[in-house]
Amino acid sequence: METVLKTDLPLKLVSRGKVRDTYELGDKLLMITTDRLSAFDVVFPQPIPYKGIVLNELSLFWFDHMKKVIGNHLTSENLPKEYSHLSRRSMLVKKAIPVKLECVVRGYLSGSGWKEYKAKGSVCGIRLPPGMAESEQLPGPIFTPSTKAEVGHDENVNDEQAKRIVGADVFERLKEASLRIYEQASAYALRKGIIIADTKFEFGEFNGEMILIDEVLTPDSSRFWPKDKYRAGGPQASFDKQFLRDYVEKIGWDKKPPAPIVPEEVIKGTSERYIEAYEKMTGKKFKR
Repeated sequence: METVLKTDLPLKLVSRGKVRDTYELGDKLLMITTDRLSAFDVVFPQPIPYKGIVLNELSLFWFDHMKKVIGNHLTSENLPKEYSHLSRRSMLVKKAIPVKLECVVRGYLSGSGWKEYKAKGSVCGIRLPPGMAESEQLPGPIFTPSTKAEVGHDENVNDEQAKRIVGADVFERLKEASLRIYEQASAYALRKGIIIADTKFEFGEFNGEMILIDEVLTPDSSRFWPKDKYRAGGPQASFDKQFLRDYVEKIGWDKKPPAPIVPEEVIKGTSERYIEAYEKMTGKKFKR
């Protein structure tokens, strides 16, 4: 398999993100998911084999699964033949206007939420019961949005700050949609043996409709934990890039560019976790 790090197509480049390259293709956009890995908002120099295909195909699975709940940015058109070699890692999408807010839903106390809870007893201004343990399930899912940083780190914001960014009406629509998607996805994933500890959605507006865009419920945008290994009270085994995060934190990386070179076994282990997440969630064998 050829690893796609830099696509460089003969098309107008609209954006090159940490993981995705987006090109203009007539009145549509061609969004390509590369094998680049971003952790702590820094892109690593080594690709993760098959990662882009996993993210793309898992997003397609969820877009289809959630289409009765909310619309998405996929078009009904086929990819032009000259780009068919990118078909497993690309989408032809509508030109939606992205909403300037990362829509994070948390069902369990982990990551930055756990760190804030230890310091303040709250997450994004939402008070939580005292005495909770790391990775413990919350009394109910909470909506904890963050800013969308072009460079550097996203920052958590409370409800009032979020409303100032997107407006009160849009905020309420985003919150309602995010919680509804998370609750349905979580129930489905549990039946497949996966806990969705938290996840991030991105929305856009297209013809006056709020739709899902970018990616949805992937190991890049979510914390996936194996249900059979779950024990509250500390970090969890995971199907996402937490495996690599744990390694670079252990070696004392300061989380600033440049990212360190990591051992091949960490790269391979990360790739295998992405593939396992895809297979468990979809019930399909991943084609390598």
